[in-house]
Amino acid sequence: VLRAGWMAQELLFTFDDAIGELALVPGEGGEFQVSVDGQVVFDKKDAGRFPESKELKQLVRDVISPDKDLGHSDR
Repeated sequence: VLRAGWMAQELLFTFDDAIGELALVPGEGGEFQVSVDGQVVFDKKDAGRFPESKELKQLVRDVISPDKDLGHSDR
């Protein structure tokens, strides 16, 4: 739960002008799935691991704001 909360905070900070709503939905068994407008951009179950912050920011950016420069997260 702490890691998911931290990731949510990172996304809100990075995309403050593009995210209208972000919801954390409790799951079971270590679930972690990120969807943007109904499109799954990351699923821990499929990947077999938790995403890196940089990776998740890039995946979300590619959907909501493809032209946004993520600075150090793009390198």
